[in-house]
Amino acid sequence: MLREQEELVVVEYDPEWPEIFDRLKEIYLDHLGDLVVDIEHVGSTAVQGLCAKPYIDIDIVIENYSDFEETRDRLSELGYSHEGDLGIEGREAFFRRDKKVPWDGTGREKHGHHLYVCPKDSRELKRHKALRDHLKEHPKDKKRYCKLKKRLARKHDDGESYTRGKTEFIEKILENRS
Repeated sequence: MLREQEELVVVEYDPEWPEIFDRLKEIYLDHLGDLVVDIEHVGSTAVQGLCAKPYIDIDIVIENYSDFEETRDRLSELGYSHEGDLGIEGREAFFRRDKKVPWDGTGREKHGHHLYVCPKDSRELKRHKALRDHLKEHPKDKKRYCKLKKRLARKHDDGESYTRGKTEFIEKILENRS
């Protein structure tokens, strides 16, 4: 099983990120079909011009938790393993068993990504979308966030410290959008 060891690096925006998301989305739609309400590209790679760790963040949206078991089973067929909510209610995390996941029959390695499943009324899904949309709409905040992320990546060598360092900035944005 592959638990991707991410190098803590923040890079400039890559215009291929939306295309990578679209290719992954097609695989999920083909395999999950009727279980999917929506598939959202969230996180920094979803915001044009924003620097980011080069991993695509994806939220697969389901109607509610009654669809979760079947969704989990179908994702397992694509090569994902369920990690649980990792302490965040309303967001189920999955990791890739190898670099070819999602398995689509091509045998090709896929770009690094983080996959979550959220019910459509999930608080965490709403937060993911609110932050993404705010950064798309507010260039000054996008620029400030990029500077913060670069500084944190230089300062920390672990993802937990990096993430904690972003929390105050993110919470302030989300508080103002409520």
